[in-house]
Amino acid sequence: MDVGDKSWMDLRRSTDEYIRGVKDFLDKAFERASQGDEILCPCKKCFNRYWHCRNVVEDHLICHGFVHGYTKWVFHGEGFSSRNTPHPTNDDETFGRQDGIDKLLQDTFRNVADDLRHEGVREGLFEDAKRFFKIVEEGKQELYPGYLLDLIKEAFPFAQIPESFYKAKKVIKDLGLHYEKIHACTNDCMLFWNDTAKLDKCSVCRSSRWKNVRDDLTNKVTKIPAKVLRYFPLKPRLQRIFMCSETFVAMRWNDTERPKDGNLRHLADGEAWKDFDSLHPDFASDARNVRLGLSSDGFNPFLTMSISHSTWPVMLMNYNLSPWICMKSEYIMLSMIIPGPSSPGNDIDVYLQPLIVELKELWEVGVETYDVKTNQTFMMRAALLWTISDFPALAMLSRWSTKGKWACPTCNHNTCSQYLKHSRKMCYMGHRAFLPHDHPYRRDKKSFNGKEEHKVAPTPLSGVQVLEELREFNNVFGKSQKKRKRKNDGPWKKNPYFLSCRIGQPTN
Repeated sequence: MDVGDKSWMDLRRSTDEYIRGVKDFLDKAFERASQGDEILCPCKKCFNRYWHCRNVVEDHLICHGFVHGYTKWVFHGEGFSSRNTPHPTNDDETFGRQDGIDKLLQDTFRNVADDLRHEGVREGLFEDAKRFFKIVEEGKQELYPGYLLDLIKEAFPFAQIPESFYKAKKVIKDLGLHYEKIHACTNDCMLFWNDTAKLDKCSVCRSSRWKNVRDDLTNKVTKIPAKVLRYFPLKPRLQRIFMCSETFVAMRWNDTERPKDGNLRHLADGEAWKDFDSLHPDFASDARNVRLGLSSDGFNPFLTMSISHSTWPVMLMNYNLSPWICMKSEYIMLSMIIPGPSSPGNDIDVYLQPLIVELKELWEVGVETYDVKTNQTFMMRAALLWTISDFPALAMLSRWSTKGKWACPTCNHNTCSQYLKHSRKMCYMGHRAFLPHDHPYRRDKKSFNGKEEHKVAPTPLSGVQVLEELREFNNVFGKSQKKRKRKNDGPWKKNPYFLSCRIGQPTN
């Protein structure tokens, strides 16, 4: 059987190329390795254990796909020595010379394939098949630590390969791919950063910046920071995007390649994007200016969920890109990692300070950036348009309380809530106000709270209204601080950082 190109095996099983490849495989397998009108099924479910007719094997391969790692079809005629096997072509000979390990494995397990062909599946043969695929996978792994590095040095003798992990980190830092370590108060009161970088105690709660760790062997005490924020600078990462011709083209997709036929395909087709452009025409005039979204949530970095630990990554999404790549992991930028073990809660704004400073500079001034297309520099600006989060994280970022009397940020002060005395919970029944005025549910008493609903839908607060409400609000950060709850505070727990900083435009 000719080796040929087997890249189609990794395609989606619904594609025409994959289906044609399956049919070609079946033609050759039934010619070389059939037992009557059946062959071994190489799908992920059968694993070359069971014999089936052609239509069943074809259905299995399209539904389940090939068993992982089965790129040498030793159970279906590839490499068999039989009288019907044609002489190898030049491609076969080249393949054999280039892939000696696969040839060795094929020869070693030839008896397994022959027995499966002529005698059917016997006890113990399936274990040999599993061992075969295991060895194939292990053969793809690194031979010993540093083996790949030695291969690179042998192939590129003049290349400067870092000889240690420390030197490799220095190279990464020179490329602008590093992160900054910023010490934080253990009670989340402040960052030891900028003007406070040299302090040894928190200026709010007076707790030490350091904690002492004793080495049991040497009995030596070492001071290490109690809490460390890892921050990835934003400006050099955005600058690098415009230094590559391919990513430069992708960054202008929203302006040059996006279909502008009125259909909603991308955020640029939405009303929020268009309103922003009308409010800031100087920013919108250059399609290279970057539109960003921010998202954050906590997760347990340990495998066991019995450990109560919450680490908060903050991610940035680049919405200049097309919709099919802007949310892929390789295009999402990790901005910072807020350490645990507890959630920052209301104090997340303390950790967002470095990002806010960069975003304000990118919005107000911009940063000089090299344009690979024109071989010139330009002032790149950026705007944060949205924050995306689940409901609990929304309370942390916007600090509108998402529980209690005013739990709905859309209904805001007009939230229809009622406290259930016996269950000790809040319930919310005002959702019928969003229905059309003549909707029958508005007059349905029995199915709801026994009353008709004649209220109009509440109007969400605008950014200007929120700023006016919070004009005299003073933020108090830190878990050690006793926060005195005032009756007039309402649903707000702090002055939202993203709103008060006016990055781009106020976000609701």
